[in-house]
Amino acid sequence: MKLSARARYGTKALLELALHWGEEPVLLKDVAQRQQIPLPYLEHLIGPLVQAGIVKSTRGARGGVSLLKPPEEVMLSEVIQLLEGSISPAECVDNPETCSRSNLCVTHDIWDEVKEAVSKVLESITLQDLVERRRQKGQLGVLEYPL
Repeated sequence: MKLSARARYGTKALLELALHWGEEPVLLKDVAQRQQIPLPYLEHLIGPLVQAGIVKSTRGARGGVSLLKPPEEVMLSEVIQLLEGSISPAECVDNPETCSRSNLCVTHDIWDEVKEAVSKVLESITLQDLVERRRQKGQLGVLEYPL
């Protein structure tokens, strides 16, 4: 199972905003540069994050984007669900009716366990947790870094 660029880039962008929580809004071009996200792609990602009430977009001389909620209130599961959709490794886990054998299928049970395990991890991590992990890695002064 792989996360899409949409989910990875969205998470990186939100981490950047979490690093600047309580400050002035951050310019999208700065987020894109620091997180090595193509600006047009980032511009495309911001809309759903604004609509979901995670990000606030401000126009004007002091405009930019910022988190609408504190980083400790934004769960990684919420972000991934919004940007990625289901994290289910198989269609039959979300829609058992797509397979007539799902109630008898041993692999269906395994895929369901995988989804539950991934969900549990994502539900246990907030943007604040990512900020703290970043600080532990000692990279606060670095402009370019991987997530």
